[in-house]
Amino acid sequence: MEILSLIGREAELFVEDIAKHNEDLNKIVSSSAFLVIGGAGSIGQAVTREIFKRKPKKLHVVDISENNLVELVRDLRSSVGYISGEFKTFALDCGSDIYDAFIKSDGKYDYVLNLSALKHVRSEKDPYTLMRMVDVNVFNTNKTIEQAVAHGAKKYFCVSTDKAANPVNMMGASKRIMEMFLMQKSQDISISTARFANVAFSDGSLLHGFNQRMLKQQPIVAPNDIRRYFVIPKEAGELCLMSTIFGDNRDIFFPKLNEGLHLITFAEIAERYLRQRGYEPVIVHSEDEARAKVKELSQQKKWPCLFVKSDTTGEKDFEEFFTASETLDMSQFKNLGIIKNSLNIEADKLELFEKTISSLRDQGSWEKQQLVDLFNKMIPNFNHKETGKYLEAKM
Repeated sequence: MEILSLIGREAELFVEDIAKHNEDLNKIVSSSAFLVIGGAGSIGQAVTREIFKRKPKKLHVVDISENNLVELVRDLRSSVGYISGEFKTFALDCGSDIYDAFIKSDGKYDYVLNLSALKHVRSEKDPYTLMRMVDVNVFNTNKTIEQAVAHGAKKYFCVSTDKAANPVNMMGASKRIMEMFLMQKSQDISISTARFANVAFSDGSLLHGFNQRMLKQQPIVAPNDIRRYFVIPKEAGELCLMSTIFGDNRDIFFPKLNEGLHLITFAEIAERYLRQRGYEPVIVHSEDEARAKVKELSQQKKWPCLFVKSDTTGEKDFEEFFTASETLDMSQFKNLGIIKNSLNIEADKLELFEKTISSLRDQGSWEKQQLVDLFNKMIPNFNHKETGKYLEAKM
């Protein structure tokens, strides 16, 4: 599958930047020890590959998905092969006491990269999944930073999101709050992060769903009014590694918006996707019609497509990687921009957040609105977009 052509591009974004700095990357990686948390997700696998192929002294990968870890190892062995350094994977939850024991047993890493996250807007639909999002995106990050500091790591990296810039959904807001905690921890260890666009065909994404729909002989459904930026998994891995190795304390790396990165709708990608596979998209007008016609149309090398307007909670009308108030360095790299942050700790807000979440969990029950209210206190301009509709109610 040619992903670049599907997202309307001819070339990868960071070829020149990687080539210019590859000698330094290889030198630093080959002499360092790495821990990648959440390393078996789509972005985590891409980052792990970028590290692995540069022959690190030690590379440990942690993820809650045993199956994805198995596939990661098979993929690396089948492509890159083997390295002389230590490479191990661990099926662990970084929020657990078992993980804490694992870190206590070794914990000696130069670089700790945290790619674990709840990344879906759909995860904010109920108060329980939303609380887990807070746990994973905020508190697990805080805990793993503290462990990195305690064991002498020189650098901590974690992924943020473009949706943290002027957030309209709870997922983006949770990452913005995470960035606030990172600011506080940056007094103890050098921290850098990255905001980037949708990763094309990442696990659980709408585009990844296209593969599943074809495999299961089901219609393709996509919004036709949402335009998004896309990067491919390799670019996501390169962006994360560049931020890890070259980012100064409190830097946020992002892909520059230029002629190489442009907006495209999911509907446009769906049509290109089908044609790339030899099918002609056929526009249908209802879910019932889509389901009813898929078998008949597929036999004619056609495929039913239902393109709809987006009306679900948390969908941002446009994408941005930085806000007007943030300071940018656009000269260090050709296609990588950097948000330069000076130390700015909002200690009262962080204390309020921790105490409120702790109190709610001690009570053993909470409402979604209580979390929304707390997020509004943390982010004064938070514009939570609640429509009462969620993706669970759609094909």
